[in-house]
Amino acid sequence: MSADSGASLEALSSGNFNDPFSVLGPHDIDGKICLTVFHPDADKVEALDTKTGKRVALLAPQPGAPGVFQATTRRKQRFAYRLRLTRGAESWESEDAYRFGPVLGELDEYLIGEGSHLRLWEKLGAHVVEHEGTRGVHFAVWAPNAKRVSLVGDFNAWDGRRNAMRKCGSTGVWEIFMPGLEAGTVYKFELQDSQGNLLPEKADPFGFGAEHPPKTASVVRDLHQYQWQDESWLKTRGDSQRIDRPISIYEVHLGSWRRVPEDGNRPLSYLEHARELVAYAKEMGFTHIELLPVSEHPFDGSWGYQPVGLFAPTIRYGTLDEFRAFVDACHGAGLGVIIDWVPGHFPEDEHGLGRFDGTPLYEHADPREGWHPDWRTYIYNYGRTEVQNFLIANALYWMREHHVDGLRVDAVASMLYRDYSRADGEWVPNVHGGRENLEAIEFLKRANTLIYADMEGVTTVAEESTAFPGVSTPVDSGGLGFGFKWNMGWMNDTLSYMREDPVHRKYHHNKIEFGLHYAFSENFVLPLSHDEVVHGKGSILDRMPGDGREKFANLRAYYGFMWGHPGKKLLFMGSEFAQGWEWNHNESLGWHLLENGLHKGVQTLVRDLNRLYADTPALHELDSKSEGFQWMESNADESVFAWIRRGAPGTRPVLVVCNFTPVERSLRRIGVPAKGRWIERLNTDAKCYGGNGLGNLGSVSADEIASSGQAFSLCLTLPPLSTLIFECEAPEA
Repeated sequence: MSADSGASLEALSSGNFNDPFSVLGPHDIDGKICLTVFHPDADKVEALDTKTGKRVALLAPQPGAPGVFQATTRRKQRFAYRLRLTRGAESWESEDAYRFGPVLGELDEYLIGEGSHLRLWEKLGAHVVEHEGTRGVHFAVWAPNAKRVSLVGDFNAWDGRRNAMRKCGSTGVWEIFMPGLEAGTVYKFELQDSQGNLLPEKADPFGFGAEHPPKTASVVRDLHQYQWQDESWLKTRGDSQRIDRPISIYEVHLGSWRRVPEDGNRPLSYLEHARELVAYAKEMGFTHIELLPVSEHPFDGSWGYQPVGLFAPTIRYGTLDEFRAFVDACHGAGLGVIIDWVPGHFPEDEHGLGRFDGTPLYEHADPREGWHPDWRTYIYNYGRTEVQNFLIANALYWMREHHVDGLRVDAVASMLYRDYSRADGEWVPNVHGGRENLEAIEFLKRANTLIYADMEGVTTVAEESTAFPGVSTPVDSGGLGFGFKWNMGWMNDTLSYMREDPVHRKYHHNKIEFGLHYAFSENFVLPLSHDEVVHGKGSILDRMPGDGREKFANLRAYYGFMWGHPGKKLLFMGSEFAQGWEWNHNESLGWHLLENGLHKGVQTLVRDLNRLYADTPALHELDSKSEGFQWMESNADESVFAWIRRGAPGTRPVLVVCNFTPVERSLRRIGVPAKGRWIERLNTDAKCYGGNGLGNLGSVSADEIASSGQAFSLCLTLPPLSTLIFECEAPEA
């Protein structure tokens, strides 16, 4: 060995050596192969030829370096060997991780260093592989400012001295191949900061699995075992996610959709959801299921919005492959899968990304940029190429490895503005002195560009609560590049209107009208999401005025209005049957309410609205185009609204009429653009929905009587607190 080998071995033994592969394993010393092993549990270490099983060397313990053994063999070239370890009367054999060369190649290192490795998850994290003829697990992690990085787990008694990792060039990535390990192995990384101080053990940022909370270690999962059955869906899914297609999204929190009271009130598993949730959503006529974040997260109460393991489907409901089986089942039923994706912030849990290598690696160092005061979480450093690469690779990972069809990006407004939820002096202006977060804007543009270029038929949806321009405009046309944007203004205005006593609604008439002034500026989704049934807001039913049947009538009229309004639809679970209390993530939905006819009626209405929406081109084809909408009436004194919806040329027009007062309006004339018979396709006051059954006997013929600026009109009965939807029998001339 070299002259300084004694000092190196001593540092190795004490856990303060940052280049273990320079000492451990086989090395050519003066034309012979010298073997060095660190194994503090052993009294005796022998090297056995892998091919013959014969002993090649007896390694001697090294003075001043407890646990280090060394021997010079007669071999002149490297060879495959195993170790036989002895402690007292016990002996066992194992592979030596330090006899294996690197797994990552020069191209990987180049792309990682450049921040452009779009398959980054295939190189970092833990992967079951065969390397140099031996099966095991390759581990790699980015920690550029660490002095030492070690792999720890049960396999090495969580001793960070035993499996220190190899640093790969200048990329800041550390790696090690661990022969003999397999899927299911529990592990973490132990890091020393640049000063040699030991940091809290870290979960793998690229870990594909995790322990059940409150445990926090990562778990090795094999990405290549599952056999997908959704090839036909993937080929055609783009057709179901275009802006001219019906999209009705059922938003679900897997932990509380339905529970099993006879089994400790546990939530359903991924596989149980694959049977029960998928069948229910299909029967209800939804086109998509959107899941609140399924990335691993430490705190149930965050609902997944404070993720730690972005690459790990949460173990709360099953394994990675069981999550895939759920997605597969959705696709088999013709349902798209959207997951909530959270690149806006991450929690400060010590096993997570915060100060990962002792420095603000993923987050900004300045808390005015790197700390979110509302959620008390870190904010990603979007201007750092490696962080961008991490997040974009994660988005692509969910789509490639788990076949999800869309990402709903959470809290986009908090990313776009540097002063979001901050007072003067608590934020840092951009280079131009403005409030826009230019780095986050460029990140979102790049993410959307790469997602749409990489995956056919997928979509992205922004939860963006401001009037930031061009959110769903393509990047090459100056926008952020999202496929759709949640219409938060519509949601706030219309719920505020519905909360009013009907006698006062005429004073708030503009809250219904206002959304149509900007309804076609973006590709909008109309969201009644989980955010509207928590934090003291009550349920959607709670928003409705009146008592008993009147509350339900208001709700039914509101849902009819929503499905008749331009924009795709989103409804949070429980709202489809008018759950009458706030959502609780620790409890099942109130399925027993369906024994009540009023709740059952709302559920039936939502099912029929979904089916009508999907079957009627005029209700969805021109959702994002102004030519698909025309006001017929907007009468404040009566709180009556009427409009025409149109589809592509040659389709039949639809008339939507809302009466938001508890007053029946008989012989009410509404103008229409075409003569002929107009079929009453849906009436929210129908008895099957819990209403009184007032209506128009199934159809009305247009009279040549001018009204609402039209040459023809219908003479209608408008039931109290109702929405009616009519379709013309013939296409508009």
